[in-house]
Order: sequence, then C-alpha cells, then structure tokens
Amino acid sequence: MLKLAVLVSGGGTNLQAIIDSIADGRITNAQIVSVISNNKNAYALTRAEEAGIPAQCVSPKDYVDRDAFNEALLHALIASEADLVVLAGCLVVMPEQIVERFENRIINIHPSLIPSFCGKDYYGLKVHEGVLARGVKVTGATVHFVDKGTDTGPIILQKAVEVRRGDTPEELQQRVMREAEWVIMPQAIDLIANGKVKVEDGKVRFL
Repeated sequence: MLKLAVLVSGGGTNLQAIIDSIADGRITNAQIVSVISNNKNAYALTRAEEAGIPAQCVSPKDYVDRDAFNEALLHALIASEADLVVLAGCLVVMPEQIVERFENRIINIHPSLIPSFCGKDYYGLKVHEGVLARGVKVTGATVHFVDKGTDTGPIILQKAVEVRRGDTPEELQQRVMREAEWVIMPQAIDLIANGKVKVEDGKVRFL
C-alpha cells in the first residue's frame, strides 16, 4: 500500500479529487496518511479532517527563518512515513533537502502543458492569464516528478483542454481543473502505486 503525504495551500480541490478517487476505486493500492498545509486557513485542512485524514499546518510564519521552516517540513514528511509526496495546489517551493530525500518520490500538478507557461513566474491564475494573453488554442495540465528546478522534472501525464473564445482566466482555470487536473493526478498516483512508472535518463517510462 503506497502511503501518500499531500501538501496543500488553499481550497484543496485536487486533494478532494484524490480522496474521491481512492474511495471509488480509481486509485488503488494507496492511502493518504498525512495532509500538510503551509496555510493554517486552508480549506484543504477541513477537507482532510472531514475525511478522517491526519492534517497539520507547517507555516513559515511560525519559524525564525526559511531554513527552520524547511527543516520542520522535512521532519513532518519523514514522520508521516510517506512513500510519495503529492503537491496538490501547494505553493511552497520544495527545498533542496526535501527533493534529495524524496528523489523521484514527489509529484506535482501544474495547470499547463509543460514546457509552456511554467517556471517560477507561472502559478495559479497567472498561468491562465498567460495562456489567454498569448492566444493559444489548447492548454491543459501536467503531472510531473519534482526535481531541483521549477516545473522541470520528468513528465508523467498530460491532458489537453480547449481554450474557448471569450474565456476569462477564472473560467479557464475551472475547466482545466475539471477536465484535466482532477483526472490525471489520480491516474498518475494509481500508476505509481501499482509499480507502473519508472524514471530513466530523466524521462518517465511506463512498465
């Protein structure tokens, strides 16, 4: 049974998609053992508590500096005994020591088709604003492993979503979540939980 630690920052819609997918059998051989938020007011913490999942806040505001916060987050992940760390709408950049400790065991969902509209300046609505400003016709979402770069790790799954005329960033964000993020994140977890994913030469190979 693959043990998941899910890191969140806000509403927790991707967390809910994972919870629901475990419940209905779309994700097999996996369980969430911990939900950790950097934001004490994140509704994701409420979702976890309602689902009976251990949840906690590890906020940088509670530590003297970033190094102390990073160390606390690392200790929380180790204590959870998680096999896989899932960044589900988590706005914390994973520090080097966590990436090294959990090499090829951290996955992230990004709301675009990497390598387009990704990197340190693209997060949340900024991604969808960038898509609309550029006038692309197709966007989507990407699940990838996390490495020491920003959105540069091996790609696991991608799903395309149509950009419609007259879309607002908010409308596009909702469509990308509904049609792509909530679909491929559970798929990726299920693949990993059942031993069907391997990283070779910086790329994902399906077994």
